[in-house]
Amino acid sequence: MAIGIGMAGIVFAQAFPDRPITLVVPNPPGGLVDTSARLLSEPLTRVIGQPVIVDNKPGASGNTAYQYVAKAKPDGYTLLISYSGYHVGNPSLFDKLPWDPIKDFSPIALLTVSTNVIAVHPSVPVNNLKEFIAYAKANPGKLNYASQGNGSVSHIGTEIFKQTTGVDMVHVPYKGSGPAIQDVLAGQVQVFISTPPSLMQHVQSGKLKGLAVTGKYRHPGMPNVPTTAEAGLPSFQLESWVALYAPAGTPAPVVAKLTNSVKQSLALPEIKERADAAGVELRYLGPTQTDALVKKELPFWNKAIKASNITLD
Repeated sequence: MAIGIGMAGIVFAQAFPDRPITLVVPNPPGGLVDTSARLLSEPLTRVIGQPVIVDNKPGASGNTAYQYVAKAKPDGYTLLISYSGYHVGNPSLFDKLPWDPIKDFSPIALLTVSTNVIAVHPSVPVNNLKEFIAYAKANPGKLNYASQGNGSVSHIGTEIFKQTTGVDMVHVPYKGSGPAIQDVLAGQVQVFISTPPSLMQHVQSGKLKGLAVTGKYRHPGMPNVPTTAEAGLPSFQLESWVALYAPAGTPAPVVAKLTNSVKQSLALPEIKERADAAGVELRYLGPTQTDALVKKELPFWNKAIKASNITLD
């Protein structure tokens, strides 16, 4: 019987795919997650030989999309573009999560990783991170900070920033990077810690002040923006990632075919050029390594969330 099932899976994988594949995105258009999905969809279409469609399903702090994919038929045609803020954050933010980060999904590959940028509106009278921290401390509760939504990396990350520096800012959640950045540009919200796809062009144009990037290295698209370590805050680092998942129970040969196709797609030279232009770092990892990353980060984010007293239920 086991041999028969195995052979059936191999035959299915050989025929796969014979129709379009859908990448379900838990965020609205714009920002790291949607950008990563669209970076992948075009080359994956060429490599795998079927249309790869991006379907944005924002809502309920990502849970709408995650639950949708978790319950989808495990045949490789409905896949999840997973965001670290949801995948390793939501399990600690919701008491009754309608999906499980390990049991309900089969990892295919890590796609992209991004540092974050601490950016402020030009109306904030500071020119560097030290000045900003001093100004925020002198004006407790007077600065508003944007996030991509309750429980997002930008929300939790900024709360960690507040804990690290002792500043007091008011949280203003949005439904994704797009609407958040519009209010930051308008000066209605003064601070936004988010990924380069949301902020890079506005820092480059001078519409926002980039105070620091939260990774180990300066970002190539913003070479004049120092790292947090260079800016005097080495204890604060923040990284976001995006990965591709199938529903649990997807046949192993299908997962393997998808993994290999993603690896080929991300290795294309023009895709790296597009990623660099968008401010995204391509960082492929296979299923085993992606699974290990999630299991490592779940307890880290649990600790950070509990320390910030963030709950969404």
